[in-house]
Amino acid sequence: MPPEGAQPAPVRRPLPPPGQLRRERRGLLREREQRIRDLGGLMLEMYRRDQFRQDLLVDRCAELLALEERLQELDALLSTAHSLRHGPAARCACGAPLLWGSHFCANCGRPVGQAVLACPECSAPVPADARFCVACGRRVEQPTQDAPEVQPEPAQGD
Repeated sequence: MPPEGAQPAPVRRPLPPPGQLRRERRGLLREREQRIRDLGGLMLEMYRRDQFRQDLLVDRCAELLALEERLQELDALLSTAHSLRHGPAARCACGAPLLWGSHFCANCGRPVGQAVLACPECSAPVPADARFCVACGRRVEQPTQDAPEVQPEPAQGD
């Protein structure tokens, strides 16, 4: 028995199936769209009649906000269900999510994974350590890291 005045531990329910969450979300989106149309029509009718009932508008807006809150809850549940099935999404050092197949972070521009070059023949992406292009088969020259800088000779003055 918990001591008097103590809050009981919240009951942890299993996550509903993603299909059920998506169906509810689609239905709520349709309902939200309909209510936004109705609110616009109501506002137009009030304007035509020059009779505004602010309490009615506030009630309809509050209903819309409640629908949007539930939609946000469903989006959070769906993203949780997705991350449970697919593991955590890849993130850059800056914290931005990395899209699959991207070579650079869209937020900060840092390179993602291994370096990638372009094939000089067909411009296909080629890993930096590859010797041949997988698209056209041409040999890819490796960039030299220790290339000496060429300094221009000083001009001889008259």
